[in-house]
Amino acid sequence: MRLQEMAARTPATRDRYVDFLRGFSIVVVVIGHWLIATIYWRGGVIYSSNVIGQVRGMWIATWFLMVMPLFFFVGGFANLVSYESFKRRGESSWEWVRTRSMRLIKPSLAFVGVWTVIQVGLHLANVGTNTGFLRGMRPPGETIPFGPLWFLPVYLYVILMAPVMIGLHRRFGLAVPVVLVAATVLVDAIGFVGRHDLVRYINVALVWLIPHQIGFFYADGRLTKLSRRGYALIALGGLAGLVLITNPPIFFGHGPQWFSGLRSYPKSMIGTGQAVANTYPPTIAMVAVSFWLIGLAMLLRDRVNRWLQRPAPWMVTIYVNSVIMTVYLWFMTAYLLAVLVLWPLGFGRDDTPTLSWWLQRPLWEIVPALFLVALVAIFGRFERPRLTRGARASP
Repeated sequence: MRLQEMAARTPATRDRYVDFLRGFSIVVVVIGHWLIATIYWRGGVIYSSNVIGQVRGMWIATWFLMVMPLFFFVGGFANLVSYESFKRRGESSWEWVRTRSMRLIKPSLAFVGVWTVIQVGLHLANVGTNTGFLRGMRPPGETIPFGPLWFLPVYLYVILMAPVMIGLHRRFGLAVPVVLVAATVLVDAIGFVGRHDLVRYINVALVWLIPHQIGFFYADGRLTKLSRRGYALIALGGLAGLVLITNPPIFFGHGPQWFSGLRSYPKSMIGTGQAVANTYPPTIAMVAVSFWLIGLAMLLRDRVNRWLQRPAPWMVTIYVNSVIMTVYLWFMTAYLLAVLVLWPLGFGRDDTPTLSWWLQRPLWEIVPALFLVALVAIFGRFERPRLTRGARASP
């Protein structure tokens, strides 16, 4: 079935905004990473960083563009809806976990399989500097091309926990995210006060559950019953929290600090080379940005939903969602291919935001995008069936 037919057959009851937010989040992640990246090619090793910490005030962009909480938020919506559908059909929680997990695992196995073959080939040919088990590139934390893999174990964990968290949601409601937020603060306190860095990684298991849990309130209708004033309060509460924890001297003077060893949380929502980052592992600042962005998203919901009634934007939304994991997994591979093409031509060699670096930004969006289109055409089949007659009518 073609996209036009799928769009025409979309049930009136479908919340199109959920699909839009999911696709929008991934597109922002892709464009944002390409936009702010700086490339290093030293000693036969390729890796990247970002310019957020080098441009005064650019951290404010991360308060709008750190959209992964939105992805977990709509994941909570989708997981509750699909879980209830499974239960109505009499299927087990385990079958639900298996089915949802395979939607991540199948495209991920294709990605890992291809890169395993490439790495074996590089080792056998003795090409590229050996950085341990990899050739010519650093481990996943250096982004190119394996950085997106951090999401896979985290979201698989969220799926595994979903039946439990859905049960807690039904029984305790709002108390669940409140406890999760309190636990996040406690973990930060123990980690920073006692300088127990490993303890802070407990928040990987807590922080991403919070927007996912809020997504349950969207799915069961309680969140949509709020007024625009309610959404504004959620957004402003999250924004106020961000301002407070990243600027304590404004409120308390220069003496007090949040925890010993941490005067204030970093303003940037992504790592900029500082000893503490808000993302790895996530901190309470990531919780604040979650509420800020969820509130803002809900404020825009009605207007965007009206726009999504048009065929063109809805067809684009359907398509992006049909290959969303493929796009996410391969977008830094596309960037690597762009590096291999552009670097020999003299592009990308500025590791600071010079005028030349800024003028090259369109090039570093267009060329990776072309490679990504080709990669999605090749590997998208591992995520979705072909759009042929007889396929499902809804995305």
